[in-house]
Amino acid sequence: MKSEYPTANKEHPTFIDRWERSGAAERANHQLFISELCDLIDVPRPDPSTPDNSQNAYVFERAVTFHHGDGKTSSGFVDLYKRGCFVLEAKQGADSPSTEEPLSAAAQELKRKLKIGHGRRGSTAWDDAMIRARGQAEQYIRALPAEEGRPPFLVVVDVGHSIELFSEFSCTGGAYIPFPAPGSHRLYLNDLQRSDIRERLKAVWSDPSALDPTRRSARVTREIAKQLARLALSLEGGDHDPKTVAAFLMRCLFTMFAEDVKLIMPGGFTRLLESLRDTPDHFVPMVEELWDRMNRGGFSTSLRTNVLQFNGGLFAEATALPLNRDQIQLLIEAALSDWRDVEPAIFGTLLERALDPVERHKLGAHYTPRAYVERLVMPTIINPVRAEWEAVRPFSSGMG
Repeated sequence: MKSEYPTANKEHPTFIDRWERSGAAERANHQLFISELCDLIDVPRPDPSTPDNSQNAYVFERAVTFHHGDGKTSSGFVDLYKRGCFVLEAKQGADSPSTEEPLSAAAQELKRKLKIGHGRRGSTAWDDAMIRARGQAEQYIRALPAEEGRPPFLVVVDVGHSIELFSEFSCTGGAYIPFPAPGSHRLYLNDLQRSDIRERLKAVWSDPSALDPTRRSARVTREIAKQLARLALSLEGGDHDPKTVAAFLMRCLFTMFAEDVKLIMPGGFTRLLESLRDTPDHFVPMVEELWDRMNRGGFSTSLRTNVLQFNGGLFAEATALPLNRDQIQLLIEAALSDWRDVEPAIFGTLLERALDPVERHKLGAHYTPRAYVERLVMPTIINPVRAEWEAVRPFSSGMG
């Protein structure tokens, strides 16, 4: 079968076939692996190093100087560095022995003499090695000259097996976190068959800021604000005061957010809106039933499933405003956008743009109902995540 992904040379085995057979010696393999990976994702290979370290913006074995508390210094070498993009640390684990194909006596003797890399993949020793590699990369980042800044990405490579991505888009000294999220930050060799994964890695190499979720949030803001502005103006032009309109829109926005981050049935609210487009008289009772159930928790007849209780107070008032077909369509268009990358603070921005400037002034210079957002998001999302972090922090900090 013809490969679905590019290769550096069609006369040689594919990149994945070639590297899944690699051994366990990253010193011998990592530069070649990374160079061929660059070919695969269509980015230039690293440049040759020069004696002037300030010119080594994209090189293997980039030298850094560690400054210790006693005034002494020591040197280190980054496996791969690209200024403004990433620091990469490479290791290489070993696969577990196959039980299907017993090794010959000669192969067993050769294996006995070979280094086992950094632990059997999937074992605790391998996990520990990957954590140490990440910690080592963080030390290299802190040792970079101040004028070069901190790169937005930290990359840990297990040669021939996996690539782990960690991001810190502020580049100001914050913690590097799994990108795009825990559980999906580790890319395995076979994942490179997917074009979206290759494009993600290409962006890490060439345009890391394009992966910044705050940029995606800004894009969502621009797209959705158009629909919301039209809806808000049509509602304010009727018998509804801006405060009532703002509260209604806030409930709509949070419900869209909730379905995309799976706090309620994924796509449930969008499908409900689509089912009401041709029967707008049913909009108020159906949506109010959903919001009342989100306030109390339990089975929602509108979604035909159980929903969580959102006890932040936003749904304590479950009033929905009557909409016509065109207004429901505007909500549908907003709901069809991807809300997973929207930060909670963006809700206020959306409302500011949607509300008429004159009416907005009556509510205050900037109507940003942050209290609503925090009362919902903190107990629902932030606090559970913090509790999980505190539970694992002693272990993880000890392994860095």
